[in-house]
Amino acid sequence: MSTNNIDRRCPWCLGSEAYVAYHDREWGTPVHDERMLFELLILEGAQAGLSWSTILNKRDHYRKAFDDFDARKVARYGDEKLARLLADAGIVRNRLKLAAAVQNAKAFLAVQKEFGSFDRYIWRFVGGKPKQNRRRSLKQVPARTPESDAMSKDLQARGFKFVGSTICYAYMQATGMANDHLLGCFRHAALQAQR
Repeated sequence: MSTNNIDRRCPWCLGSEAYVAYHDREWGTPVHDERMLFELLILEGAQAGLSWSTILNKRDHYRKAFDDFDARKVARYGDEKLARLLADAGIVRNRLKLAAAVQNAKAFLAVQKEFGSFDRYIWRFVGGKPKQNRRRSLKQVPARTPESDAMSKDLQARGFKFVGSTICYAYMQATGMANDHLLGCFRHAALQAQR
């Protein structure tokens, strides 16, 4: 997507080319792929307390470091692998977040086993289809919603870590469970038409 749509984009993405590409091609697009749902869950948790641009800039390296976000492989990470990750400058080196990624992989696999897929489980929180929000400014976009509160509570009960309601809402936005592109953004109408 070229920058000629600049006046019709959400203003949060205008900081870099990587942000624009993420906004134009990914953010808010409904995700049903298991690997991608796991990747975004881990990356949203890694982002806690940091900017999304930090994570976006490290994303390719995260994919290499985390075996392309293969949940089965990540669930088997032991102390030796965690020590290597802690020494890897290409990712966020936070012991709690790295341990949470392993725990979340185990919980992710348990949810897949119980529900048949993580996709089937996670999309229940929005009734199986994207919430089409109609916000005109960034000030109208909440940090959390009743749906993200419910998701957070249920994920935590299942043993997931770094899944507070604010992280869950960011996850909902990233995976297209909530269309929070502003009404003036060209992506809002495109995603609404896809439903």
